[in-house]
Amino acid sequence: MRFSSSIKMASSLTQIVLQDYLNKYGRTSGKEEGKKAEERKNSSNLSSPFFFFVSPCLTKLFFLFLGHMTDLINTEKDLVVSLKDYIKAEESKLEQIKKWAEKLDQLTDTATKDPEGFLGHPVNAFKLMKRLNTEWGELESLVLKDMSDGFISNMTIQRQFFPNDEDQTGAAKALLRLQDTYNLDTDTLSRGNLPGVKHKSFLTAEDCFELGKIAYTEADYYHTELWMEQALKQLDEGEVSSADKVYILDYLSYAVYQQGDLGKAMMLTKRLLELDPEHQRANGNMKYFEYIMAKEKEANKSSTDAEDQTEKETEVKKKDYLPERRKYEMLCRGEGLKMTPRRQKRLFCRYYDGNRNPRYILGPVKQEDEWDKPRIVRFLDIISDEEIETVKELAKPRLRRATISNPITGALETAHYRISKSAWLSGYESPVVSRINTRIQDLTGLDVSTAEELQVANYGVGGQYEPHFDFGRKDEPDAFKELGTGNRIATWLFYMSDVSAGGATVFPEVGASVWPKKGTAVFWYNLFPSGEGDYSTRHAACPVLVGNKWGECPLCCSRFL
Repeated sequence: MRFSSSIKMASSLTQIVLQDYLNKYGRTSGKEEGKKAEERKNSSNLSSPFFFFVSPCLTKLFFLFLGHMTDLINTEKDLVVSLKDYIKAEESKLEQIKKWAEKLDQLTDTATKDPEGFLGHPVNAFKLMKRLNTEWGELESLVLKDMSDGFISNMTIQRQFFPNDEDQTGAAKALLRLQDTYNLDTDTLSRGNLPGVKHKSFLTAEDCFELGKIAYTEADYYHTELWMEQALKQLDEGEVSSADKVYILDYLSYAVYQQGDLGKAMMLTKRLLELDPEHQRANGNMKYFEYIMAKEKEANKSSTDAEDQTEKETEVKKKDYLPERRKYEMLCRGEGLKMTPRRQKRLFCRYYDGNRNPRYILGPVKQEDEWDKPRIVRFLDIISDEEIETVKELAKPRLRRATISNPITGALETAHYRISKSAWLSGYESPVVSRINTRIQDLTGLDVSTAEELQVANYGVGGQYEPHFDFGRKDEPDAFKELGTGNRIATWLFYMSDVSAGGATVFPEVGASVWPKKGTAVFWYNLFPSGEGDYSTRHAACPVLVGNKWGECPLCCSRFL
């Protein structure tokens, strides 16, 4: 199981003993350690000379938008150039010192063989006085000269644009999310063996250890175990690293214990003690594990067949019931339901003129059916590359953390299940945006004046939008109050980029997966003609595994033309 349950305690007394024993000997929990790390960070900021540079990064959240991460690559390139300049300056300085040393080495060798004869030459006597009085002082100044001033100044300037702890944690969580959604084992991810990659990269043992630590601070012991094991595996295979097996085993044994595998936790702790017999926490944990193991053996003797039967019934229920999260992840991997041949025969492609719209009678657009119920259609070649670039350039300076509408208050707020950045564009701002709005209106017959502004979204590392409805339900009367619009009749979604792997739009209720294709748009109705919501339109944006996903979405509309 992905998230194993904790060890079953024989009695409430055992639980009390457990807490007391861990307080005395055990590792602190991930959440507690995370709090302590935060306290340390806050206290250290008070004395850090650079603490005032942190605040600009707090609202940027680089990992949400690849455009901002592209800026970081340019920043890092600039730092590398500055570093190389510093290295050249140091090499030049050392070269000068080396030449001086070689010259004097040869001179002193000659002089020491016959000091009196050497100094009998008045020029040699003068030059000796000059060297010791002047030139050695100049050499001392050269040796003491700090060549790092330029590099340090550049670092100080660039530091204000650096990501912070929140960015690093967000990027780590994104990797873990991708691992779960696309069912990737740690070794595959560590070695960078992903589909469609152009620039292969790999994770070091130290990187794996860092991922495990971040999972640990979130009390995510499942991923802590996976990544600590990967770090240990790479070290066992001979990788040279600064990561320490003792630290890895310390985290790993506790994470395994928290998931209920006492035997494995004891085995790992024994291995830790072989490396460091005096490790205080490991010795304390071992005593505690042995104590719990003895208690469990006593409890197992009194277990009944009824418990076994209950477990079997629970397992049957688990197999019969497939939760939405599992469906969503399966669809993201392309493992969705396959249409029967009979249903597939109902799907067509056609030239569409927007119900005899004058603009499209002579030049209809290409349209194809993606799904039958709910009906999802795709328009091909519906937005040009030039229009896409214009929309992206307009949106980039405005991109902010995407929000959702609070179903109770109608207020816009961020949510952990929507991880992307978005910007809103109005038709009056650009003739391109106005032209796009007109196109949507002509082809759908919906009045875009009652639609929301054009929403442009970019999904960064592991960006996603978990299953949701685009329309407001009956129990959400104020869902779109703040937006000043009525309920959303339909959704039109442009795809403004191709995606190498991942990034599908999926409908868990019906098993549909719609994959991004640059220059296309998909359209579906959220409401029935009666105004009732179509619950089969519940959909999600899968995280991008490899590549960059841009989309724009005017959420239509509160009335027809």
